[in-house]
Amino acid sequence: MARTCVMAAICTTLRKSTSGIRSVSAFTMGPSTPTGAASKRMAANPRALFMSTTAADTTSTTIVPRVKAADATEPTDHPVVIKGWVRTVRKQKTLAFVEVNDGSNLGGIQTVLAFDTIDEATKEAIDKLTTGAAVAVEGPLVKSQGGKQAVELAATSMKIVGDCPGDTYPLAKKRHSLEYLRTIAHLRPRTNTVAAVARVRSTLAGAVHSFFQQSGFVYVQTPLITASDCEGAGELFRVTTLDLDKVSELPKAVDEESGKATDSVDYSEDFFGKPAYLTVSGQLGAETHACALGDVYTFGPTFRAENSQTTRHLAEFHMVEPEMAFADLDSAMDNAEAMLKHVVKDVLGKCSSDLQFFQKFYDKGLTARLEKVVSQPFARVSYRDAIKYLQEEIAKDPSKWQFPDVVFGTDLATEHERWLAETKFDSAVFVYNYPKSIKAFYMRDNDEDGGETVNAMDLLVPGVGELVGGSQREERIDVLEAKLAEQDLDKEDYWWYLDLRRFGSVPHAGYGLGFERLVTYVCGIENIREAIAFPRYPGNAEF
Repeated sequence: MARTCVMAAICTTLRKSTSGIRSVSAFTMGPSTPTGAASKRMAANPRALFMSTTAADTTSTTIVPRVKAADATEPTDHPVVIKGWVRTVRKQKTLAFVEVNDGSNLGGIQTVLAFDTIDEATKEAIDKLTTGAAVAVEGPLVKSQGGKQAVELAATSMKIVGDCPGDTYPLAKKRHSLEYLRTIAHLRPRTNTVAAVARVRSTLAGAVHSFFQQSGFVYVQTPLITASDCEGAGELFRVTTLDLDKVSELPKAVDEESGKATDSVDYSEDFFGKPAYLTVSGQLGAETHACALGDVYTFGPTFRAENSQTTRHLAEFHMVEPEMAFADLDSAMDNAEAMLKHVVKDVLGKCSSDLQFFQKFYDKGLTARLEKVVSQPFARVSYRDAIKYLQEEIAKDPSKWQFPDVVFGTDLATEHERWLAETKFDSAVFVYNYPKSIKAFYMRDNDEDGGETVNAMDLLVPGVGELVGGSQREERIDVLEAKLAEQDLDKEDYWWYLDLRRFGSVPHAGYGLGFERLVTYVCGIENIREAIAFPRYPGNAEF
């Protein structure tokens, strides 16, 4: 039976107040969505329109707008509501000062409550306030008497939305180590460092999408569950519905010649009918769409079962992976450089206070380094020349190096990468044309040196080392089949990937950007475990 739902909606219109803060009035509408002039007014400030307010009576002609602390920049001639969590409380004889942080900026906002202008309920609430309590505070924004912020809230009322027992709250007003904060990852976004990382991360993610969207790329979502090992490294998380608690009952594969059961599991009886894994990359899937749509990109979670406890590795992380048809290695390097400049410039413009915080407490040269990324062209050097430069430098004093043995074929360590970026070139630098023996099967062999190297590149940046890795993909089916065999990969698992070379193959290229590494680089923090909400690494899958 058909059902008709008629929803009474409150549609808000905005009028510009003389103070620069938008106030909100209300009127009722029928079941349809706003159109015409009303929709245009609603589009003017969607964040204000769709935030909750303190008004409960929808028949009222006016409601008090909720304002984010980040938007509270000028005095108002009308009351507003700030909702957030208490950072500090200071009580004097006639006044109380409550610092409220709503997560929209670093400093939150100071609210001043004069005892002679507030009601008894508010006075009782002040007496119960503790750090961490959730509150809603109402009053006009006025010019601040202190020098830390432009305005403060002259509160006329305050309500405790959620109590926070001060004797058990883990985030007392003192500095905690980042290691400790990882043990309370569900609360650590309330700290300055982790909240600032979250805001910068959000801005970076938006900038990544805006860059590719403005550049005409199509956003593609590739599978998280795969039967392919994109990197050929074998460091995969297996996905299975077989009951591993009953090992003796697992189905066993049968040897085709003898007809006897083997020690191997028969995955034909598993959920997908074959071995399945969490993906380490969306690249192979993105290539299928690039060979039809031209330029595409993926941006999603990837997984690697690498037993690493370093500050640079996670078991679950996010990759930005563009793929470009009719493109070569130079095209990939040009695009990667333009993309990084775009996202860093966006953060410099939108997250200045957070970056100043990171510069003060974590990396004194952060802002200058980021501005240099935007303004200075990236250097480019071949792998052979990079090895030559490293050998010359290491020969001066090998004892200064953890890995002094560097020859053609060496997989560069972080200390090598950082020396090239920070000392040799003092710049972001592309190292290209790597030895075939240390790169993945899908990278195109270089014709000019008999296939000893491949058309691959890494982008090295000061303070981090490798940030981007990419290549021109091997588009020749006979060469690709031979490379699969060399690396003992079953070409039957890659039949669809080979089809791309069989039916209308074109030169194409792409790269992968480790998003959490980008976050650590832009924030100037050392450990990648602070760059993601809930870090996953060997021995840790909490929360």
